[in-house]
Amino acid sequence: MKRFRSSRTLWMTVFGLALGTVPQMAPAQPADTEGTTNSLQQLLEDTRAARQREQALHREREAAFLEERDQQQQKLRQATQRLEAAQQRADALSAAFDDNEATLSALETEIQNKAGAVGELFGVYRQVAGDTASLLEASLISAQYPERRAFLEEAAQREALPSIDTLEALRFEILREMTAAGEVVRFEAPVVAADGEVHRTEVLRIGPFSAVDAAGFLGYLPESQRYFELSRQPGGGAAAAARTLYEADGGMQTAVIDPTRGALLTTLVKRPSLGEYVDAGGLVGRIIIGLALVGFAIALWRALALVRVSGAVRRQAQRVDQPADDNPLGRVLASYRPDADTETLQLQLDDAVLRELPGIERGLGAIKVLAAVGPLLGLLGTVTGMILTFQQITLFGTGDPKLMADGISQALVTTVLGLIMAIPLVLLHSALRARADGVIQVLEEQSAGMVAELAEQRRS
Repeated sequence: MKRFRSSRTLWMTVFGLALGTVPQMAPAQPADTEGTTNSLQQLLEDTRAARQREQALHREREAAFLEERDQQQQKLRQATQRLEAAQQRADALSAAFDDNEATLSALETEIQNKAGAVGELFGVYRQVAGDTASLLEASLISAQYPERRAFLEEAAQREALPSIDTLEALRFEILREMTAAGEVVRFEAPVVAADGEVHRTEVLRIGPFSAVDAAGFLGYLPESQRYFELSRQPGGGAAAAARTLYEADGGMQTAVIDPTRGALLTTLVKRPSLGEYVDAGGLVGRIIIGLALVGFAIALWRALALVRVSGAVRRQAQRVDQPADDNPLGRVLASYRPDADTETLQLQLDDAVLRELPGIERGLGAIKVLAAVGPLLGLLGTVTGMILTFQQITLFGTGDPKLMADGISQALVTTVLGLIMAIPLVLLHSALRARADGVIQVLEEQSAGMVAELAEQRRS
């Protein structure tokens, strides 16, 4: 009985796997045969119903797929038809384009054949008009004739063939520029002041080279065709000569012109002045200048003193028997004692010479120290300037060199100031040292001569 139940349970399991349904295994317990038969019958019915539902679903899916396939084929046929129509239109347009290209080429050839020398004239006209427009725009003469700018711009950009009047007008502007280049004329023109205000004033123009007013030379703005007052006039007497020429009534006058038509004048104006060089050196530069002035003052003072002392010593050397106390040699001669022995006299004279040395060499040590300090201060300014430059590079990068100009200027200017201070002081120290040594040598020679004279007298 147990073997039969096990076989029946195994068969039910296999049948359930075949139908996709695994029955729940129950513990082997006694059951009646009729209940088991009803269960198998119900399972069979359920399986048949599920299969029918699946078949119906498959038929629905197959019908939808067939319908969609028919629609896709219809769309494909429509797209193929549109492609063929577009291809036909493209072929027609390509043929029309080729026909138009051939027609245009034929027309251009016909135009070129008919234009002939007129086309060459138009090319030459545009080139001359463009060159003339760029040349006259930068000319100082354009401020006197501002109305020609519009004509020249229109002539340079003209697309059509020029008329006879246009050609005549261009020739007239070229001739007027040539004539004005040799004139010195006065006329009223708007001038931009340093504060930005525009006022009309009388301007004296010297050809295309320079323009001056009562204040001196004027600059020129090609964009607005106006003169402007320079922030600073050039030195060397050029500004004075310009004002003299402006105030002259006629006759032959001396004039200063800029052959570069403004470039050289702009460079001269931008050249830093002495005060700007000093400002570029910063605090270290001012210290160097102050110490240099002190050193030069000391050198001048000692030079005057040594000249006076050396003159007094020379005069005293001519009157050895009449010593005076207003010069070092006189004071050394006054210490001469004929009754003293030779060694004592030698010591007394050496002591007298030593007492005169501080007065003769006074200030020379300070000059020497300042001459040595100058280059060191210049080096200090160089280091601080480079530090400032590197700080600017760290903050703003190297895109704009103007941001680094302050540090580089301080580094270079302080070095120059230190050398300017040191070189003259070294030369002055050497000259003063030589003059002082000359006075000291005279004192030593006189003292040695007196000792030798006394020793000679006592031997005789």
